[in-house]
Amino acid sequence: MPLAGKGMLLTSMNIDAADEADFNRWYDREHLEERVAIEGFLEARRYVAHAANPRYLCLYSTATLDVLDSPAYRARLASPTDWSRQTMARFKDMLRVVARVTISNGSGRGAALGVVRLRPTPGNAAPWRDALQERLAPEKRDGIISMHLLESEPELSGAAPGIPAVRNEGARDWFVLIDGTHVGAVSAVIAERFTGPAASPFPLPVSVGTYALMWDLAKSDIAHR
Repeated sequence: MPLAGKGMLLTSMNIDAADEADFNRWYDREHLEERVAIEGFLEARRYVAHAANPRYLCLYSTATLDVLDSPAYRARLASPTDWSRQTMARFKDMLRVVARVTISNGSGRGAALGVVRLRPTPGNAAPWRDALQERLAPEKRDGIISMHLLESEPELSGAAPGIPAVRNEGARDWFVLIDGTHVGAVSAVIAERFTGPAASPFPLPVSVGTYALMWDLAKSDIAHR
């Protein structure tokens, strides 16, 4: 599988323009490395919106889903740095999703990312998953590198200490991730497979968006420190 692990934390948020420079500095100089250093975390990727809301998105891959409920992770959540506490208090429209990676096809990561948010019910989850097994096929479209399905864990998603996320906003939603070499390819797949006439049996997504990669950090990048 192209994704490094079986668990993922997805966070997205807006930030006031007046706080944006410090927000980005915090992410780039403290937060990503702090999180990737936690036992069981494997990598993190930061994105900024091309055509999406919220403006910022971050993906954290973990070896297993259990890492996102582990003592090491909970200890870090309970003891944020002063900079973290101040920055997180400024988050707006935050989404915090803990999810299982249930489909991951292709290889590598793209410079552009598409995010499709779906809202299944218990009755249609199994057929949706079966349909997505075929639909998440990157080799069928030029410019698409890999495609993935994240299935949210509602008990672990939502607000955490000091993180003002909305607890029940789509806690059981699924998130399709589409990694591509450019936004045009990603947008075409979203239209073809999720928002256009051929999207059946899926209803229209809750939301779709495209993002540009800012940077990524792997465990091996900090292992020597």
